[in-house]
Amino acid sequence: MKNNLIAVLLCLAAAAPAHGQKADKRLAESTAVLKTILAKNDIPNGLLNKAECVMVYPSVKKVGLGISGRGYGRGVLVCRTGPKMEGKWGAPIMYTLDTHSFGAQIGSSSTDYVLLVMSQRGAEKVLSGKLKLGAGASAVAGPSGANASDFNDPNVDILSYSRSEGLFAGASLGTASMEADDDINKELYGKEIDAAQMVRDGQTPVPPGAQPLIAVLRKASPKHM
Repeated sequence: MKNNLIAVLLCLAAAAPAHGQKADKRLAESTAVLKTILAKNDIPNGLLNKAECVMVYPSVKKVGLGISGRGYGRGVLVCRTGPKMEGKWGAPIMYTLDTHSFGAQIGSSSTDYVLLVMSQRGAEKVLSGKLKLGAGASAVAGPSGANASDFNDPNVDILSYSRSEGLFAGASLGTASMEADDDINKELYGKEIDAAQMVRDGQTPVPPGAQPLIAVLRKASPKHM
């Protein structure tokens, strides 16, 4: 009996950090993607300064064959805090992504996505925990080049970009769906979270594994324009 109890406790102890390791791995991969893209000025700071939130999905995998193949991935959402989301970048929230169609990236084993949530309306839709683009919020391929920083379209909620095989460009996500990854969020924060309330309050401490990601955002865009 004693030996069985010890075995159970050891299994629990081994399983407990597994989720935390998954979260840390996702955060580290998201940090690497965002850091690389910002370092190359692929997304101008002018756009980032206008964004309410940023979503990063590293290594979205293609599932299925042909144009109908789907892309599924897990990423992270970071929003500015405060009632009007004008404060500093807050603690991250884990999300999933289902692109429904992965036709634009045929031939690629995986694709990194970065989404800029440009409107408070779009942020509220994302923070509701479940969003389908097109139905809940409008999304377009993000602009690039010298004129990107001048982007100002109140009818667009989300700008989307992708990087595949080293190539970076605006990307259309069609009717992709995004949902809060509740299980990992619970493991990361030790309890179920209300994403919208967490962002409004801005009091949630940034987990250690997320600090490099938040540091990248705070350095690149310390103020909201």
